[in-house]
Amino acid sequence: MDTRDRGQVNRSAAEVYEEFFIPALFQEWTNRVADAAHIQVGQRVLDVACGTGILARTVAERVGANGSVVGIDVNEGMLVVAKRKAPDIEWRQGKAEMLPFDEDSFDVVVSQFGLMFFEDRPLALREMMRVLRPGGHLAIAVWDTLENTPGYTAMVSLVQRLFGEQAANSMRAPYVLGDKKELQALFGDAGISQALITTYPGTAHFPSIQSWAYTEIKGWVLADTLDDTQFDLLLKEAEQVLAPFTTVNGTVAFSAPAHIVSAIKP
Repeated sequence: MDTRDRGQVNRSAAEVYEEFFIPALFQEWTNRVADAAHIQVGQRVLDVACGTGILARTVAERVGANGSVVGIDVNEGMLVVAKRKAPDIEWRQGKAEMLPFDEDSFDVVVSQFGLMFFEDRPLALREMMRVLRPGGHLAIAVWDTLENTPGYTAMVSLVQRLFGEQAANSMRAPYVLGDKKELQALFGDAGISQALITTYPGTAHFPSIQSWAYTEIKGWVLADTLDDTQFDLLLKEAEQVLAPFTTVNGTVAFSAPAHIVSAIKP
């Protein structure tokens, strides 16, 4: 798993991620994850792989002034944006596989669309359970399969045709935990035998095909890989290949379902 498959982006890409990806893909999931985690006023909550902090910011509103939220991410570029957006939240740089917290430190642990990128997923899950207090709630969101996300199925095929298998694999990485049986087995391997997996419908929204292509390349793992000429080629092809996902007013919309895995620490 290289840096792209781990979801590592540079600082400029993190800026694009916050401005465009958050409203397009991630915003609609924050309340669902918070609901699955049963977050209450006054709790102490850890957001693992927090990115630019959209879930942590939502959680902070729920726990209120008497609660606290910590966001941790391995990616410095993401944290720079997170700190600017919400300076009152505690942001930490660190790996999910080695969380720098004592046992039983948090009432709730959440993670939104990060588990797919961890180097050692069972270890990361065990770490999340370690820092969670007994009776505390865990809630983790992962994308459904690529096959169930038609817009990205088409985008990945286009990238593979234009730029090869490695570039396409970097775009497949977010969907590697979409199989529910494999996902259940992963949690079982981590010692979380009573995990509940619930699948929710979702919809990706982009202002246009051009915006979608820009966000996908400039705001994610291929930002350092494709040059301007290659991006222009992608955009030209995308206008034709991805046209079926445009609405009557020219915006883009397609199904983007996800699983939320919830558990309670014994």
